[in-house]
Amino acid sequence: MPAPYDLTRQELAGILDGEPDYRVRQVWDGLHVRVQRPEDLTELPAAMRTTLASALPPALHEVSRQSADDGETTKWLWALHDAAKVETVLMCYPDRVTVCVSTQAGCAMGCQFCATGQAGFQRQLAQGEIVEQVAVAMRQAAPRRVSNVVFMGMGEPLANYDRVWGAVERLHGDMGLSARHLTLSTVGIVPGIRRLAAETLPVNLAVSLHAANDTLRDELVPINRRYPLGMLATACADYVAASGRRLSIEWAMIDGVNDRDSDAAELAAFARPLGAHVNLIPLNPTPGYPVVGSTRRHVRQFRDQLLALGVNATIRITRGAEIDAACGQLAASPRPTSARRQDPVQLLRGARSR
Repeated sequence: MPAPYDLTRQELAGILDGEPDYRVRQVWDGLHVRVQRPEDLTELPAAMRTTLASALPPALHEVSRQSADDGETTKWLWALHDAAKVETVLMCYPDRVTVCVSTQAGCAMGCQFCATGQAGFQRQLAQGEIVEQVAVAMRQAAPRRVSNVVFMGMGEPLANYDRVWGAVERLHGDMGLSARHLTLSTVGIVPGIRRLAAETLPVNLAVSLHAANDTLRDELVPINRRYPLGMLATACADYVAASGRRLSIEWAMIDGVNDRDSDAAELAAFARPLGAHVNLIPLNPTPGYPVVGSTRRHVRQFRDQLLALGVNATIRITRGAEIDAACGQLAASPRPTSARRQDPVQLLRGARSR
């Protein structure tokens, strides 16, 4: 059975067969412009609302909702029709409202420090399951307007390219979000980056890099063994040239692993030719990766090193860590209350041997 945001306008007209065209417009605009549920479209006759609600059940069924940061951060856990589960995070700032959406149930990329990657892959999300996350967040944020959507939740967006791009087009064309406020994140799926460069909408691209030499990146981000740094840099340069957008590089700061002077020099050498902006993210704790994040002081020092090397770099404000809603924590199990500090190099080697 289709969900509300799976349908094209023509398919919606088929469900409303026999109704005048203006009814189709009312329903379409109600779903996308006013982001209402079918049963709440009060301009429609009650019988039609009942029929639509039955024909277009929601794709997302709320399991839990948590808040943090004095109510400015909300995380939902959703159950899908097949009992797969995903999470969505809404973050309200003084100057913007951002929703972070999932694109897969689980993830196949296997990044050690990410809770979703630790959990493994279940399935791709449908376009409607992605778009509905934004619609729910828009209803929650009202009367404030969602201004930004980041495809940085569970999953690798470019490994679900067709459905993700369909969601991008729906968010831009029907829900009124600027392409410049839509950001796709990737761990470095080079064919996906090349497809993105050929699209007409100039969305933002963020690359989760985390290491700028192939030996270390092979350990942290296993897809690097298929698309090593040289190949990734070329694809990113082509994307920047085609889109005119500035590339973002995400760098999770891991104590003793990728926060050394040599790491800053390697990152600068990768980022500078691309004109990229670097987002430094203190590693958020997850139960499956006991290495800890760099201290705030060391993160600031690392940022200052990058600035001195001619790279634009900022430190991301962490939101929602206490409810496991921060970067890398989605789908995390409850954390142990204490963990013994271990040598990061030994942990990396141990993870590879398992």
